Amino acid sequence: MGMYGLMAPVSDTTIQRIHADPPLVLQILQFDDPDAVARARKPPKAPTLLGRLFGEKPPPPPPPAPPLALAEGEGRIADLDKAWQAAHYLLTRSAWEGDPPLNFILAGGVELDYDGPWNSAPRTLTSAETREIAAALAQVSDDELRRRFDPAEMMKLEIYPEIWDREPDGTEDPIGYVMSAIADVRETVSEAARRGWGLLVSVD
Repeated sequence: MGMYGLMAPVSDTTIQRIHADPPLVLQILQFDDPDAVARARKPPKAPTLLGRLFGEKPPPPPPPAPPLALAEGEGRIADLDKAWQAAHYLLTRSAWEGDPPLNFILAGGVELDYDGPWNSAPRTLTSAETREIAAALAQVSDDELRRRFDPAEMMKLEIYPEIWDREPDGTEDPIGYVMSAIADVRETVSEAARRGWGLLVSVD
């Protein structure tokens, strides 16, 4: 299966709703599964055995929360595939650390306080944080990022998925693979900043 990076522009209002009602994030991250949010909601707590003996009934399920009202383009997924850590490496010159705001693929923002169907909780970054990211991205060119592509060091640092020393051929192009992810990052961040939105980031 592997680990995949996803990113989507979301408004501050949507961010507030997601943190208040975390299962709603699945409306974005699992957009092709209309029942994902309903399945993620915990059923009401059943009565204890003693309670059942005395005729206690389970509480009725809460009314379903209204779905997120997403604007056109909001929540559109940018799929970084397995190039998320390599993109982070090119932006920060580190495997896991790096200075803000360009470490945003792996750090920053606020994690969802929700034990959902993932190993690592999604994070949100506000519109203000996203404007800072967009400004920082504008200061680093694709040519500079390509110069930072160092297969030997990336393999030494075990940058996932550890394919960076492979020779480009008809099926694989390691630097093209990560630069395609960078292009998606740029487009998503730029659109979010232009619309006054923040970001939803998931690496899982």
